[in-house]
Amino acid sequence: MILMDVLQYTFFQHALIGSLLASIACGVVGTYIVTRRLVFISGGLTHASFGGIGIGLYAGISPLLSASIFAVLSAFGVEWLSKRKDMREDSAIAVFWALGMAVGVIFTFLSPGFAPDLSAYLFGNILTITQADLILLGCVAGTLTAFFILFRRPIVYVAFDREFACSQGIPVQRFEYLLMMFIALTIVACLRIVGIVLVISLLTIPQMTANLFSHRFQRIVWLSIGIGYLSCLCGLYLSFRGNIPSGASIIFCSILIYALCKIGKSLWTHRRQKVLKRERES
Repeated sequence: MILMDVLQYTFFQHALIGSLLASIACGVVGTYIVTRRLVFISGGLTHASFGGIGIGLYAGISPLLSASIFAVLSAFGVEWLSKRKDMREDSAIAVFWALGMAVGVIFTFLSPGFAPDLSAYLFGNILTITQADLILLGCVAGTLTAFFILFRRPIVYVAFDREFACSQGIPVQRFEYLLMMFIALTIVACLRIVGIVLVISLLTIPQMTANLFSHRFQRIVWLSIGIGYLSCLCGLYLSFRGNIPSGASIIFCSILIYALCKIGKSLWTHRRQKVLKRERES
């Protein structure tokens, strides 16, 4: 009864809509991240976006707008540096990771007055997202979905085999830059939900869980969206019942779902092997 009463509040309705949009965006682009093994790059972009937040607070503009610009430029910088022969990819990521954190700390310190929203960007609070945040999430999720539907086959080729994609005449480098841009924008759009510290988990853990049950790209996307939304709903309920931060509870629930699925699949596989062994012996 209490939960039904809470559903009448606008902030909780925003949280439910935001969870769905974030699950769609992270489910789509997160599948590409896990397939291409770009988790470390995503972590670097996540922390690099803090530089944009600091600049936004200092300049008095929207921190999400400045974070988007800074994250996209960092994504392009990582992609460009990683393709050079005189620099390793992990070194390029470390450069922008450190640069973003340093710029963010400096400009946050120089910002006039107190930055009350800083903790929300660091650790996230889905209950404080506004209509503007929902519009940003909706634009990112809608654009991502349309892009992946229109270019599904080239994206799958690039994700699984870059050399094969090149041999098919696909403009691989152009797709890589576009996908890096989408990764950066998705990270920024989800900052208000789980924060800089935890957003990388929302981009990888549902996909890891989905990968336990399928290895097909399209099916992993759908499963990731469902698992991600389930994690958000469970995290919201846990946050409501326990009065704990929503971002951390969402990630905790996603990890718990992964652990249960992993254990369940292991038990099912073990039991299946025993049944097959008995059938062969008989």
